[in-house]
Amino acid sequence: MSSVLQLKNVRKAFAGVPALAGIDAALADNSYISLLGPSGSGKTTLLRVIAGFEQPDGGEILFAGRRIDGVPPHERGIGFVFQNFALFPHLSVAQNIAFGLENRAIDPVTDGRIVAARVRDMIGLVGLSGLEDRAITQISGGQKQRVALARTLVTEPSMVLLDEPLGALDANLRTRMRGELRTIRERCGVTFLHVTGSETEALAMGDTVLVLDRGRIAQSADAGTLYSRPASADVARFLNCYNIFPGEIAGESFVSPVGALALGGLTQASGKPGYAIRYDRVSIRPRDAAPAGDEVRIEGSFVASEYSGAAVNSFFTLDDGRVFEVETHLSHAAPEAYEERGRYALVWKREDALVFA
Repeated sequence: MSSVLQLKNVRKAFAGVPALAGIDAALADNSYISLLGPSGSGKTTLLRVIAGFEQPDGGEILFAGRRIDGVPPHERGIGFVFQNFALFPHLSVAQNIAFGLENRAIDPVTDGRIVAARVRDMIGLVGLSGLEDRAITQISGGQKQRVALARTLVTEPSMVLLDEPLGALDANLRTRMRGELRTIRERCGVTFLHVTGSETEALAMGDTVLVLDRGRIAQSADAGTLYSRPASADVARFLNCYNIFPGEIAGESFVSPVGALALGGLTQASGKPGYAIRYDRVSIRPRDAAPAGDEVRIEGSFVASEYSGAAVNSFFTLDDGRVFEVETHLSHAAPEAYEERGRYALVWKREDALVFA
């Protein structure tokens, strides 16, 4: 698949502190790309550099084969949807959407009939038919989100940058808008680069997920690969679904604060040693249950359980004081009841662990 955007060693610092420490990435044409990272990792800075709101200190940005670092934002052919929507409260839904067409610096559309037709098509595309004449103050958060997106898409950009576009919405609406954004993108055939701090949102939305850590791309992969095979202990930590132990490999074991854990899963080279086991790969058993030959066993004291509908997450304290989490899906059985501060065996298959060396 061809690349619509290439970043080559892009760097940016503020007051001598690096925000982008040499970004290299190629974003595929006609795709949905999630950019995931913790607060302060450089996500919004990278988006602003691509859009042209910030100038990089070094490196190259190529868009559709043309170098654009130094090109003004309005000449880049890249749309931007702001986190707070940045809509005009004194204009109607249709007027907000028409604004970008009528007022763009290059080839503004002055024919009212063309503007009206383009706006009407876009209103239908984003599911706002019947709300054309509503004031922005009279529509919901999800509808404002669609207006902001329509205002960007009506100018026919080759790429759209979305800065935490679902952050201002409630949980139910956020889930629904995920599917709607993907559908709208597929109909338009443009690349979306969607910045988020939510691992579930990034995995649900992106054909490709880029993980940003301390100003660098820590991993670029499809959602399934990222979830099952994070490239480092830090990436596994961002995904918020792995128990991670520090330590080091010694012979056939990983020596950790809770004892020697037998090796057997995937060992991959990484910056920092670590041993990771996903929450949903762990079984909770009576303390006296013996593990099978291909299993790893530790002990923990039960603290509490949390229900999320389809699953229950149980929390245990280990002998070194750390909290260990187990996710149990409820599709086949009722949730178990565990004794508060009771001791249990926490067991997983050796091959399910990820070891970073």
